[in-house]
Amino acid sequence: MRIYPTMELQNGRCVTLDKGRLDEAMIWHVNPAETARSWADAGAEWMHLTDFDAIEGRDTNSELVEEIIRSAEIPVQLAGGMRSREQVEHWIDKGAGRIVIGTMAAWDPNLVKELAKLYPDQIVLAVDVWQGSVMTDGWRSQSAFTPEAFIEAFSETPFAAILVTDIDSDMEDVEAQLGLISGLAETSRTPIIASGVVRTTDDISRLAYIPNISGALVGRALFRKTLELSDALNVASTAHEPVAAFQ
Repeated sequence: MRIYPTMELQNGRCVTLDKGRLDEAMIWHVNPAETARSWADAGAEWMHLTDFDAIEGRDTNSELVEEIIRSAEIPVQLAGGMRSREQVEHWIDKGAGRIVIGTMAAWDPNLVKELAKLYPDQIVLAVDVWQGSVMTDGWRSQSAFTPEAFIEAFSETPFAAILVTDIDSDMEDVEAQLGLISGLAETSRTPIIASGVVRTTDDISRLAYIPNISGALVGRALFRKTLELSDALNVASTAHEPVAAFQ
């Protein structure tokens, strides 16, 4: 299982959200590009980057995002405000390893299916779930889709992965039950990346044993220093090692 150290940007700074509120972000006084490189030095194979300003329709962070993509030394999975073909293709041209698409998949599913075929292994479907419904527009709008139906609608689409966020667990900052993500992983034909459910190495261990979970985003715990990236990577890489039988 792959660990994606996760950075969220707002007004040029690394932030984490309190209960999903964009207007109440916790600011971390770190250099974003240097932080990304430190993750590569620690052994991460990918990182995830969300641009909160892009979700709001602003390009405030575009130069910083480009700098991170150029200098991170690992591929960047980029999310935030991907609402058009032009935006997706712009960031692929700029070197993003993967593009995460959520709202546009609800608005224009045929375009997203086309993009996934044009850019194999580079498009990730975001499924943000709150109280049984898929949320769009940066978690602000509740769609008519259940996550199961949303994923099924794209069952033939060659996504690199499906990023499932358990918004309830993420916003309440409680131990995740993993029922939502494990259930979706069981029915999806595409590997699932889990988001919103990792606080400790124990959470990583539990995720690693769920079939069809290919990775997990880890962000807030790294900045709060309740979880070291080296520990997360080690647990993820060794979770499936065979256990010697008693003699």
